[in-house]
This record gives sequence, C-alpha cells and structure tokens, in this order.
Amino acid sequence: MKIAILSRNENLYSTSRIVEAARERGHEIDVIDYVRCYMNIATKNPSIFIGKHELNDYDAVIPRIGASQTFFGTAVVRQFEMMGTYSVNESVAISRSRDKLRSLQLLSRKGVGLPVTAFAHDTKATGSIIKLCGGAPVVIKLLEGTQGVGVVLAETQKAAESVIEAFRGLNANILVQQFVKEAGGADIRCFVVGGKVVAAMKRQGAEGEFRSNLHRGGNATLCKISPAERAAAVQAAKVMGLNVAGVDLLRSNSGPVIMEVNSSPGLKGIEEATKKDVAGTIIDFIVKNASSSNTKTKGKG
Repeated sequence: MKIAILSRNENLYSTSRIVEAARERGHEIDVIDYVRCYMNIATKNPSIFIGKHELNDYDAVIPRIGASQTFFGTAVVRQFEMMGTYSVNESVAISRSRDKLRSLQLLSRKGVGLPVTAFAHDTKATGSIIKLCGGAPVVIKLLEGTQGVGVVLAETQKAAESVIEAFRGLNANILVQQFVKEAGGADIRCFVVGGKVVAAMKRQGAEGEFRSNLHRGGNATLCKISPAERAAAVQAAKVMGLNVAGVDLLRSNSGPVIMEVNSSPGLKGIEEATKKDVAGTIIDFIVKNASSSNTKTKGKG
C-alpha cells in the first residue's frame, strides 16, 4: 500500500513513528508538507501537485494538520477525497473538531457528558454566563487556543469578569466553563482508533498548574479507565466522525465529562506512558479500511 502522511515536519515524533510503523509492515509512505501543495480544482479530474510532481497514486492519506493551518490543510484533504483517496480522518470531521463551540454543541446534542459551558457575544451578559457555570472559579477558553494556550482559570468573580472583558476587548471568541475541582488538575487522554480505545493515560498538571497538557510541564502515566469513560470517549470520537482521535475527559462527581476531541493527537506521550504501538494500530486500521467507498464525504461539505 502507498500512503501519504500530511505533516509540516517529518522529524516530529508522531510523524516519524507513523512512518516507521508503516515501513515495518512493508508499506510505502511519504511525508508531504501540505502547505506546499497546490490544487487543480477547475476540472472533472481534480489533482494535487507539489512542485512539478502530481500526487495521484496514493491509496490513503493520514492528515496531521496543524491548528494554524486548518483551513488550507482541510482543503488539501478534501481534494484527496475528491480524487478517491481514502483519508483516515476526513476533512469535514477535522473541521468539525477544530471548532470548539460547534464540537461541544454536537456532543451536547448526542447526550455526551460535558462540563457546564456558556457562550455569548454581548459583554453585558458577562455576569450571567459566569452564573450559568456555577459561579467562580470558572475556566475561560479562547476558541482558537491549542495545547493549553488561551486557557485561564479565574478564581473569583472579579477576576473572571476582568479576563472576559479583556478577551472581548481583543474581539476574541471565548467559552466559559465550569471548573471541575474534583479532577485535581488531571485529565484522561483516551486514544481512539476505529471506534475502540486502544490506549489511555492520565495527565497530571505540574504543581500549581490546573492545565494538564504535557507541553506545559504535565506528566503522563498509564491509566485504567472505567467502562463509562471508555464509552464516552468512543461516542465523542464517533460524533465528530473521527477514526483516529485523542479524547480528553475529566473525572467529575457526575461521571466523565468531555473537554476536547483532537483530530491530530500526539503519539509521544501516549506511547511512552502505555508502551503500546499506537502508530502501528493506526496503520493496521488503514490497511483494513482503506477504500474510496469508505470515504463518506468524497470532498462534499
């Protein structure tokens, strides 16, 4: 099988591990910097080029689209879909998961457990949205933030009002969420492949840090998850339409609550914590499922 991984940097751990796993299984795999691609869309025969080379002979693509390049990256994935190439995560699903507000609305509609979340545009509603979330402390998030950037814990009503007003002054879109104190600065990352949780780890924030992101000094350990947590992670990935997803959840007094569904989850932390070949699992899933007939959107939407 000939596979393309869409990534800006072939030396990233996640990219290099997927390449290694594919080659160990005898497959041909190329790393393509999707930002360098250009597309012919005004024809009955859609095509993608990088330099003078046409990318028309791949059986499957693995999108590793950076958050800052979501618009162009998903356009490239969509073009591959129009060419009949199987994408392990489809363009519509990636776009859906990257929109934090839309993803939470979709999860809520399907009955997936979430922290109480409020969203408003009018600054006069600041007091009301804080109250909706149970009052301070509350977590305030930029819709466009990643890896814990743009996430603030406001411990008092005044602090929450100040942060919200500051973000509004920058014309930034934000969410205000209930602070799940009982989680103790830890979350669970469930790695879902093909509708199954194939690995799970507990991420604990550094001392004095409520965010558990490994990029912010958190540490990861092997974690045994409950049936309810497993079911919530699988359902969240399904709602997003993602075959490969990192689902982040908190252990609250009311059960597991989903914080985020990531369409390009990193492999380093999960593989080191669990000692599992997650990259190989992704390749095995692609081999079993790669077919243009399994591409639901085929570039639509």
